[in-house]
Amino acid sequence: MHALVGENGAGKSTLMKILYGMQKPDEGTITVAGEQVAFHSPADAIARGIGMVHQHFMLADNLTVLENVVLGSEKLYGIGATARKKIKEISDRYGLNVRPDVLIEDLGVADRQRVEILKVLFRGATTLILDEPTAVLVPQEVDALFDNLRELKSEGLSVIFISHKLGEVLSVADEITVIRRGTTVGTAVPAETTPRQLAELMVGSELPTPETAESTVTDKPVVEVKGLTVYASGGASLGELAEPAGTGLLTEEVSEADGVRRVLDDITFTIHAGEVMGVAGVEGNGQSELIEALIGLKNADSGTIAFLGEEITSWATRKRREKGIGYIPEDRHRQGLLLEAPLWENRILGHVTERPNAKGFWIDPKGAQEDTRRIVKDYDVRTPGIDVTAASLSGGNQQKLIVGREMSHAPKFLIAAHPTRGVDVGAQAAIWDHIRAARREGLAVLLISADLDELIGLSDTLRVIYNGRLVADADPATITPEELGSAMTGAASGHLEHVDEAAAPEDEAR
Repeated sequence: MHALVGENGAGKSTLMKILYGMQKPDEGTITVAGEQVAFHSPADAIARGIGMVHQHFMLADNLTVLENVVLGSEKLYGIGATARKKIKEISDRYGLNVRPDVLIEDLGVADRQRVEILKVLFRGATTLILDEPTAVLVPQEVDALFDNLRELKSEGLSVIFISHKLGEVLSVADEITVIRRGTTVGTAVPAETTPRQLAELMVGSELPTPETAESTVTDKPVVEVKGLTVYASGGASLGELAEPAGTGLLTEEVSEADGVRRVLDDITFTIHAGEVMGVAGVEGNGQSELIEALIGLKNADSGTIAFLGEEITSWATRKRREKGIGYIPEDRHRQGLLLEAPLWENRILGHVTERPNAKGFWIDPKGAQEDTRRIVKDYDVRTPGIDVTAASLSGGNQQKLIVGREMSHAPKFLIAAHPTRGVDVGAQAAIWDHIRAARREGLAVLLISADLDELIGLSDTLRVIYNGRLVADADPATITPEELGSAMTGAASGHLEHVDEAAAPEDEAR
């Protein structure tokens, strides 16, 4: 298990693309099993037993899980019963809980990741490249993934593991390579290295923490949600709803009266000016639908949404944006960027009618370009210029551009979904600082994140969502990631109290 770490833009993904045959090297050699090789395509890499799970998934949304898995490898097991049997065998063996007949577009991010891992194993890979594999997982799922990886390792497979979560890297890796600005700057042995030392080797600074020292919560309500209920789009038969969804941890309750699943069920909360409300939950429990209902992409079937005292339940997305609702989407490629458009055009997205992007009725390219240069400077977006495409940036730099775009319009309410996913430790600290600064100025934030340390550290209030319901709340000052992760799987409800296990030495270590 070899870990590869480095800041955003250091060259990790580029290096892995070369190893996977997606990009050709200009110099140097690659040796597999003692033999020097030259890959011209991913097919060459796969033939040599190298498989890659990308940070941004390579799946066809309009195809089923089975169709995605067999695509390009039809000769292995066909496309019917034999392939289905093999998929189920791999899924059961490694606890992936993959359902072959579900459309990819109906899956959450965590489930898509499992499909990608299964797709690689289906092709018989003996070396797995995992790019940020734990970004969407709760602690229990991370532990399960690591158990799976150790099992793969015990069977003779090799794993190259890319992550920004340095604690995880130190716990699972046998050896660590650190790269900075496209070159190797050092190696580390996990048993002899601390997260702080690794962070300093990566970015030349200490490991940041998301902790917020002072409370800035006021008594001024900014967002008030009452009884919000959203049904699964298009409805479904009771038979279709009988099969567990998502991670396999969840069950779905269906009303016999209407025969339709509630993806959001009677959601009620208030977020005040200066308050960050964190929502914790295993992927696929209603977080995406909650975000879409708040931003106006999904209609509420019942209940109300109020913003600064005015009901906005029926408002269009554009009107909500113009009135001061910012949005950092959970998937930057699918929802946040036009990958083939230059950075300055991406700066305009979602704010087409607002300055500096517009003058009256017309788009103002010069204004947008000038402000994009400011965002690039203020948010340390590593780019040769504002005319390059968004696709040419690393994932972390794309994220910094999106955060800069949304914060530039001084939102009164910010929906932040995984704001630091795929972002290095230095950029994490910068994004946290921007959110904290805006919070001090009265910004209300809905924070959804798979990083439980981030949720606990940034939030003033914490809620747990399970099966479309807010089932528990917790005090960020006392709750631990393990206790929160347990509640996310449905093991607890109501107010979560921290159980002090002072006698347990592992708590102190944690």
